[in-house]
Amino acid sequence: MTTPQEPQYADRSYRSTAGIVGGLLLLGFAAWIGGDALLTGDGRVRLLAVAALLFVVPLIVAFTFRPVVYANDDRMRVRNPFRTIDLPWAAVADVRAGYSSEVLTRDGTKYQLWSVPVSLRERKKAARRQDPGVQSDDSQAGKTAGADQTVADLRELAERCASRPTAQGGPHIRWAYEIIAPALAGLVLLVVLAVV
Repeated sequence: MTTPQEPQYADRSYRSTAGIVGGLLLLGFAAWIGGDALLTGDGRVRLLAVAALLFVVPLIVAFTFRPVVYANDDRMRVRNPFRTIDLPWAAVADVRAGYSSEVLTRDGTKYQLWSVPVSLRERKKAARRQDPGVQSDDSQAGKTAGADQTVADLRELAERCASRPTAQGGPHIRWAYEIIAPALAGLVLLVVLAVV
């Protein structure tokens, strides 16, 4: 008799909505300023605009759109601005949120979770809602801060899945050359244009 397999779910993803909105606003501003310089500027101004856009746009993407944490039953993938870290659950010692969210590996290495921002204000509000002496509406009772809930979810996944045979191994890090290369090219071009 065959045993039924566990259902497979898509990766859960955790990212900052405020970061994405901020990234859209910054890209719009860069397009407005850079587009105006490209359309109305003379030769040198156009070159400076191209160099500045080549430098700034990858950085905006790196710090606003790129950060995300993916989690499934086998591993956590932490995509930060300039690198991606694959962490099988067996390699994860703890996931915590203090002033920032971070994951600690069994060998003592710490990685920041850029996509899970900690809001101390939200944490204080949640603590006030859970205080029995403070009256609050029932719809908000029992809610925790967003980062704290995400960290609790990730910690629970790590504890539950660390013993799976497919969740074994060590961390694997890959640098985001698709972000680093254009930003460096734009910076070099800006320096050359400033010197010349």
